[in-house]
Amino acid sequence: MKYRKLGNTDIKVPVVIFGAWAIGGWYWGGADDKVSTAAIEKALDVGMNCFDTAPGYGNGHSEKVLGKALKGKRNEAVIATKCGLRWDNSEGHFFFEATDSSGNVRRIYRNLSRDSIIYECEQSLKRLETDVIDLYQCHWPDETTPLEETMEALIKLRKEGKIRAIGMSNFTTEMMQECLKFGDIASDQPKYNLLRRDIEKDVLPFCREHNIGVISYGPIAQGLLTGKVTVDRKFHKDDLREKFQVWFKPVNRKRVVDILPNMKPVADKYGVTLAQLAINWVIGEPGITSAIAGARNPEQVAENAKAGDFELSQEDRALLRKEFEALGPPLE
Repeated sequence: MKYRKLGNTDIKVPVVIFGAWAIGGWYWGGADDKVSTAAIEKALDVGMNCFDTAPGYGNGHSEKVLGKALKGKRNEAVIATKCGLRWDNSEGHFFFEATDSSGNVRRIYRNLSRDSIIYECEQSLKRLETDVIDLYQCHWPDETTPLEETMEALIKLRKEGKIRAIGMSNFTTEMMQECLKFGDIASDQPKYNLLRRDIEKDVLPFCREHNIGVISYGPIAQGLLTGKVTVDRKFHKDDLREKFQVWFKPVNRKRVVDILPNMKPVADKYGVTLAQLAINWVIGEPGITSAIAGARNPEQVAENAKAGDFELSQEDRALLRKEFEALGPPLE
């Protein structure tokens, strides 16, 4: 596994990070905690020692599973979690509804106020069974709270030794520029893959200029770029990809499925899967520090880890880009 320095910190992260969204037991259609634990252990074995989680993933369930799995192995791991999405806390502003790991429909609110961040951090530390969070990220922007107040809370937590570095997620360049007025930030976490490349216009150049790490999520477009999601795929009632992701709409899914055979010769050339090819394309982009690859079991972890073991030629990178540029935007 290759490692890279995260922004302006002394934290080193693998080029492929373990995404702990699915093990929270929601959105994707449930999860088996024993299998999730085995996946985390496998990640450590293959050097994928950074784990990206959040309280929003199953109302804290992902953090609890991760905390238990890392017991006695905490010094081997880099933990990245988040704040700013509160379940059933109407003090923020409404974001969306989701079903938690117990099957209950819950309302999620954005809240990056000072008191909320400090409260959330304490709860995450308990669930993760640790004294410090390596990278603490604002999950989504909260337009109702001034960024000065948000940064004040994060800097306070860092001074107290409860977090090591401050990160953002889904923040625009304007938002990051505002944050930098009050303190430094180590990273931003935007969505980036062959289907979604808009951060190349502003976010990536901004982060390169200000030495801010970029930990991209969604490198395989939530499975759509793996070749395993067919046109006639029927999703579990708790799997919300088709509901929330425009590329999963049948009309758009077919367009992606039809283009995947054009990726196959490139994948065969390097002896890799389509998923590994898609992940590798992301981590090869200048300015990208790492890609978050979600995993539900040890087999998926092993496959994801190998995505960092090869390097695409510039010609093959350009070929893949050309194919997806020709695809165009999703149809509504």
